[in-house]
Amino acid sequence: MRPRLRKLALTAHIASSVGWFGAVLTFLAMAVVGLTTQDDRVVRAANVIAEPMVWYVVLPFAVASLLTGLVSSLGSAWGLLRHYWVIFKLVLNVFATAVLLIYTRTVDQFAAVAADPASDLAPLRSPTFVLHAGGALVVLVVALVLAVYKPRGVTGLRI
Repeated sequence: MRPRLRKLALTAHIASSVGWFGAVLTFLAMAVVGLTTQDDRVVRAANVIAEPMVWYVVLPFAVASLLTGLVSSLGSAWGLLRHYWVIFKLVLNVFATAVLLIYTRTVDQFAAVAADPASDLAPLRSPTFVLHAGGALVVLVVALVLAVYKPRGVTGLRI
């Protein structure tokens, strides 16, 4: 890949990864507020807003990070399968994105309960959003550390 195109791909990857990180932090903040408040309206609002936040912000950034990471790695000297740290980042990204896709069902269910004014709020006072967002944050920090420190170790593959 030409240097300008490689830098563009890397910039897109960094931007989407930072966006994903920020979206998860925002989701975590919203989840903490929804879990800790005594105001039923805020509990409902936090759970209703979780659905579009996941579908239109968190998930698109996760997919963009995965795709731009693939393009960037294939177009750089690091390669996709040459270094263990790149493989580990890829596995983390695929795992986190897959879990997020599966988790959208839970988010959709919580949002549906929250949108029904007659529903009981007890199920919405679950720490699931906080736990999942916290776990996602840990995965993203590990990926960030790998990207910065680039631990040694090559696989011998040329891809």
